[in-house]
Amino acid sequence: MAAAQSGKAQGTPWHLWLVGLVALLWNGMGAMDYVMTQTKNEAYMADFTQAQLDFFYGLPTWAIATWATAVWGGVLGALLLLLRKRMAVFVFLVSLVAMVATTIHNFGLSNGLEVMGDPAGLGFTAAIFLLSVAFLMYSRAMKRRGALR
Repeated sequence: MAAAQSGKAQGTPWHLWLVGLVALLWNGMGAMDYVMTQTKNEAYMADFTQAQLDFFYGLPTWAIATWATAVWGGVLGALLLLLRKRMAVFVFLVSLVAMVATTIHNFGLSNGLEVMGDPAGLGFTAAIFLLSVAFLMYSRAMKRRGALR
């Protein structure tokens, strides 16, 4: 109890490893999607319509940059969480802000929802947002608890 009151770390809780691993896998899938799309991997992109391919390959530079920041920030945030670094909080925040900017472009400033032709895309985007918020809140809680250095 004295360690908690003095702000000293009480050790690493088991769930930090679980959440960190889930965050790394989740964000790793996003990073893989980014790489496959940006490299125009034929096998990966084969199931998309020509309109969808035109949408992805026609993203403005700033939207590609925010997408990259979101996915690679998520990967870095997860790694920092696993390394028990306080910087994970800031990196998860930057990743979340970048994801919101990308989403604003895709669904607000362009015809992304129309091109994708499936409202389930909004549900998946909502899941991405909720998990991003959850990883940020979790890392903040671990920082306050003293589990991050």
